[in-house]
Amino acid sequence: MQGVIKSYDPGSGDGVVICDTNLNDYDLAANALQGSIFRMLRQGQRVVFSLDSDGRATALSLGSEVDMGTPDHH
Repeated sequence: MQGVIKSYDPGSGDGVVICDTNLNDYDLAANALQGSIFRMLRQGQRVVFSLDSDGRATALSLGSEVDMGTPDHH
């Protein structure tokens, strides 16, 4: 799934991502940035994400606007 960061609080790690396809808001899971390249998120940033079993956004990676030429190597 791909979406855009709606809000992010670096202090608490709380954030919300809006999904491109259904325009739903998804809260970020507590470990959403764990193992990702992100240390920080900014409003409006494009991300690709998965949903965990509780329906929260997790496993964030870069959205396609940034660099479509190189595949992700995690």
